[in-house]
Amino acid sequence: MTKETLILLYGGRSAEREVSVLSAESVMRAINYDKFFVKTYFITQAGDFVKTQEFSQTPAADEKLMTNDTIVAEQKIRPSDIYEENAVVFPVLHGPMGEDGSIQGFLEVLKMPYVGTNILASSVAMDKITTKRVLESAGIAQVAYTTYFEGEDLEEAIAETLTKLHFPVFIKPANMGSSVGISKAENEAELRSAIALAIKYDSRILIEQGVTAREIEVGLLGNADVKTTLPGEVVKDVAFYDYDAKYIDNKITMEIPAKIDEAIMDVMRDNAAKAFRAIGGCGLSRCDFFLTEEGDIFLNELNTMPGFTQWSMYPLLWDNMGLVYPDLIEELVSLAKEMFDKRESHLI
Repeated sequence: MTKETLILLYGGRSAEREVSVLSAESVMRAINYDKFFVKTYFITQAGDFVKTQEFSQTPAADEKLMTNDTIVAEQKIRPSDIYEENAVVFPVLHGPMGEDGSIQGFLEVLKMPYVGTNILASSVAMDKITTKRVLESAGIAQVAYTTYFEGEDLEEAIAETLTKLHFPVFIKPANMGSSVGISKAENEAELRSAIALAIKYDSRILIEQGVTAREIEVGLLGNADVKTTLPGEVVKDVAFYDYDAKYIDNKITMEIPAKIDEAIMDVMRDNAAKAFRAIGGCGLSRCDFFLTEEGDIFLNELNTMPGFTQWSMYPLLWDNMGLVYPDLIEELVSLAKEMFDKRESHLI
């Protein structure tokens, strides 16, 4: 049987590049090598493309992908050199310049099928503020928020926040994920410090009402026919589910399925699919919810390229539904080819 070529793009220029390496290494080990031949390309912090390993069988347990610390300069290529006829690209990239529509646009120009959401959906979902506004128009409940844009009157933004919200609040760069640049503020001084930190990562800042809530997540898979998983819960051993807790210390566990009422599950699954369609989603996403002590359900965000590490929620959610990791990858590739054919057919 002729194997299909799957190209893994990983690394990237965003602050989430280390997460991307972890995800890509997990994907490369989970792939069914009876069906796929894998080529990997590393995007450096500087934005260079570097040709890395190729795999025709499952890599050894100690096999590591290239990182910014182990770059082989002689293997640098032109970005367009990744093109290969009939290959499918899996852009295992998180954050800006990877999950925000930029790499998706590049791959569409190259005329290559790719796993995940398209340019528009990737861009909308990457921007937390734009997502909020789109979901508002779709009538989906969210926690209260204010914004601050670089160049605006900071004092005015703080005054609005103090009027509309109450402490604690969470301050988030609009275009980052994996909890990078996010802070919790308990008073005005901490709010100001948190804005100063967030502005290092983005010029648009979301200030969100803190809520006492459980964090519940739903997996999405599909194009026109969108499937959802039973919800899973993030069970934390720390007060704030930050970057280190997620990826370094691993101070979290997953409860799949979440121990919540079936009626709440149904609302979350319906709202997840509704939100996915509202942003024009295709391929995959993970939809994150807050479930408050009062029973309120708030949609927090859509993650269009969720983590794919061995302890990441998205593949575990689908495993619970009977779709194991290798089969999930195969389904994502199939969806990528389906969307590629559809995009091409629209170019009348």
